[in-house]
Amino acid sequence: MLDRLGDRWTVLVLVELSKGTRRFRELERAIPGISQRMLTLTTKRLCRDGLVERTVYPTTPPQTDYRLTPMGKSLGGMVSALADWSRDHRDAITAARERWDDSDL
Repeated sequence: MLDRLGDRWTVLVLVELSKGTRRFRELERAIPGISQRMLTLTTKRLCRDGLVERTVYPTTPPQTDYRLTPMGKSLGGMVSALADWSRDHRDAITAARERWDDSDL
């Protein structure tokens, strides 16, 4: 489970769903850089883990909503804190990676 929570796309999907119920296309538009395939895989994994609930409506074309389950909502504060920390330290992390890549290690 920890490996899933450490995944970039998982965190971004959970942060977006913490704002409320979203349709697949809304998630896709709200998360820059995520492919349709990766979003499908991520939402399926989160549903399997019991963190996200998926509702399919019998319309043409089919509409699908995603929302956090109570267990998923309980992660809200931790996931938001992780996303905030990552955003706040993005430049320092990039610089550290560049130093590492440029070294002889």
